[in-house]
Amino acid sequence: MSLDTLRRRLAKPKTSVQLCLLGVCAGLIAAILIILFRLTIIFIQSTFLDSPDHFSQLPEFQRVALPVFAALLIALFANLTGFRHYRLGIPFVIHRIKHHYGQMPIWNTANQFFGGAVALISGFSVGREGPSVHMGATGASILAERLHLPMNASRTLAGCGVAAGIAASFNTPLAAVIFVMEVVLREYKIHIFVPIMLAAVTGALATQFVFGASSELALINITPLSFWHYPYLIICGVILGAVAFSFNQNLMLIIKTFKPLSMLPRLLLAGLIAGLIGYMVPQAMGSGMSAITIAVDAPENIQLLTTILIAKLLATLFAIGLGIPGGLIGPVIGLGVVMGTLMSFFAQFITPGVDVSGTYGVLGMAGLLAATLHAPLAALTAVMELTSSHEIIVPAMLVISAAYVTALQVFGNRSIFLQQLDFQGLPYQVSPASEALQKVGIMDDMDEHFKLLYSDDKDQIKETLGAVNSQTPLIVFDEENGYRLAEYDLNLMSDQNMNISYIPLQGLSSQATLSDAFDVLKDKRSGAVYIYNQKDNRQIMGILRWDHIRHILTTRNSLL
Repeated sequence: MSLDTLRRRLAKPKTSVQLCLLGVCAGLIAAILIILFRLTIIFIQSTFLDSPDHFSQLPEFQRVALPVFAALLIALFANLTGFRHYRLGIPFVIHRIKHHYGQMPIWNTANQFFGGAVALISGFSVGREGPSVHMGATGASILAERLHLPMNASRTLAGCGVAAGIAASFNTPLAAVIFVMEVVLREYKIHIFVPIMLAAVTGALATQFVFGASSELALINITPLSFWHYPYLIICGVILGAVAFSFNQNLMLIIKTFKPLSMLPRLLLAGLIAGLIGYMVPQAMGSGMSAITIAVDAPENIQLLTTILIAKLLATLFAIGLGIPGGLIGPVIGLGVVMGTLMSFFAQFITPGVDVSGTYGVLGMAGLLAATLHAPLAALTAVMELTSSHEIIVPAMLVISAAYVTALQVFGNRSIFLQQLDFQGLPYQVSPASEALQKVGIMDDMDEHFKLLYSDDKDQIKETLGAVNSQTPLIVFDEENGYRLAEYDLNLMSDQNMNISYIPLQGLSSQATLSDAFDVLKDKRSGAVYIYNQKDNRQIMGILRWDHIRHILTTRNSLL
């Protein structure tokens, strides 16, 4: 199959073998980038830590100095690449997918790789999934750009890269698929779902090959809960929903308060705060996995767990709020496990003698994750995959539902990602018409039966119009006026006088979607655009009229 045939096939909003194979390729590219990212962190940490993320073994001075020095490095690299390339993480990826078909600027990704690696190496309370998602989307974007694929396919491949990034970060391919549909794309379409699913599987398998198949929560022992725990689980969910709202509100407060500061002092302040927290509570440093380990090893130590919870909460809020590059999901998972473990203290009175701390730790993670990100289904599937336990499903549903409804209805909480996008002024909402039309490449619906005339001679144009079929558009070109659509003016036509009207045409690349044509023509509600080959703008491939776009919107209900 030639590349031109491939592009035409991908312009259709349908599941195809070609799109699935490209989804696998996008997942593999994303996995390779993330494996390199994780190996970099592990290798450098191994030079000064006995085990990853366990900073408590470091001397006090190093725990203070390490984040400060790391913040300086991050600011220096951001300065070298240009501060305009410093919008990072999942919110930025959502914006690029919604409004730029997933095309990712390369220098943003360089900042994400370097800054995220340095932040995680030095013990900042950030997650690796933020950089992973960003790099996954960029890998898919590069693949689509190199092959000059239609933008509707580029958008789907960006979703594939995100899914592979999440799956490679947590070894949760199903949760990754749901996360993309629920949080990033915010829609479910079968022709998008299948390649994203394959990309998530590819990302998970590739990272399992390098790092093994064990998950972060493999150490947690899941104990089935009796029916008598269910009323208490609802109370726990309500508390988790309130904490999620407070977390989101305080994070946005820090972001807004310190926005007037330039980047260097903001990052240095973040390093100083992380260093001071690391000096007092070293267990709060890192992405959150060390906090999970402590919650598993010492669930009865209420004082230690409470101290870690408060310290890690502050460390996460200030690290993310002050602009340290990294993800939010990893620390939220750690905070949720610690909170759930603390809640298990009272649960032991319901069934004395039964250790339920591990179960409650997982449920705490599920509730906090669902309410913070507004992703209840992704949180539920993550719990199922990370624990491989069917006994956790019903309790998790109760906690997630209570947490999500409490955060949404009682407190009016919104997804932290959308709040960040609103504050940054990055649009993420698309009209239903544009969103439907984004799924179709312009090559799928352009009219390829046209006549092209390089002349502005009216007699020649009249002669050509008389020679062609009335249904065949005539495009004329001259240096002064560019491309125009020539047709008889029916309002001024008579037997003796046949006037010609001209409709100016704007050109669109063959990579464009119907949404791009809609944006060009929607103000006038009339006219047409011509489609040119993306490699040669003098090669006209077809024409698309406004009437045809309107017909698509009114007849193709499957797109809406």
